[in-house]
Amino acid sequence: MSAITINNISKSYGDVLALNRVSFNVAKGELFGLIGPDGAGKSTLFRILTTLLLADEGEGYVVGHHVVNEYKEIRKKVGYMPGRFSLYQDLSVEENLSFFATIFGTTIQENYDLVKDIYVQLEPFRTRPAGKLSGGMKQKLALCCALIHRPEVLFLDEPTTGVDAVSRVEFWDMLQKLKQKGIAILVSTPYMDEATRCDCIALIQKGGILSINSPQQLIDDFRRPLFAIKTSATYRMLKALRNANFTASALPFGENIHLITTSKMTPKEVKEHLDELNIPVEEVTAITATIEDVFLELSTLKEPIKE
Repeated sequence: MSAITINNISKSYGDVLALNRVSFNVAKGELFGLIGPDGAGKSTLFRILTTLLLADEGEGYVVGHHVVNEYKEIRKKVGYMPGRFSLYQDLSVEENLSFFATIFGTTIQENYDLVKDIYVQLEPFRTRPAGKLSGGMKQKLALCCALIHRPEVLFLDEPTTGVDAVSRVEFWDMLQKLKQKGIAILVSTPYMDEATRCDCIALIQKGGILSINSPQQLIDDFRRPLFAIKTSATYRMLKALRNANFTASALPFGENIHLITTSKMTPKEVKEHLDELNIPVEEVTAITATIEDVFLELSTLKEPIKE
């Protein structure tokens, strides 16, 4: 039995289609990522699966229970960490954790082994009001509160948004340890670099699933010729590339431009084409795609490669 099963779930808000026939499964002990930009439908799906919102169409099951007909059973067996910090700001760290343990009929001591590695970082601040914690500490407290009743499935909706880079890395390390305890984790994020920390990911855009696979397999399946171009005239180069007949896509990536060509080319051939544009080119390198490249290719490019 899968920890989460979603079959053709759709949801609209008026004329806006938030989810369009979304389907996937999450296995027990799997870290599954829902990767997509803001407005892609991630939070809507999370609210449906945590029994806070009704879908228009389709069905969902969490730990074998139907999200509508058996919502009370689901609420006992899942932990939910929404994107916005939602704990009691005026209660202390310890009081928040005790409160959530009491709601689920347990105690901090009973399930302390599950949150110990996280809580030890909070312990020096256990009497501090939650509202006065740093972003990273708020994140850790919210995770502890979602885990204190020992859930079978953990839902994390954009948990690292607005958190510093160091705290983001620490958070994903914590998720790896939780996965090893057999907890199924469904996590959403707009950060493409976090996708590689998942066992499996679903790329979502405008409410629809673009592709589902392991991060490495999605990268291996990328068949487009991809090049990194370094230039001192980024804007001029982007404008010229987007009008060139050999360009399938040209997008800024940090200090470089990532160019996908419509046909197979070598870096030397690309450089020769670029020289004809009379724009300074420092370097052209053939590169391996990232998850962000894969996402953009799936969401924007339709033309097949010319052999």
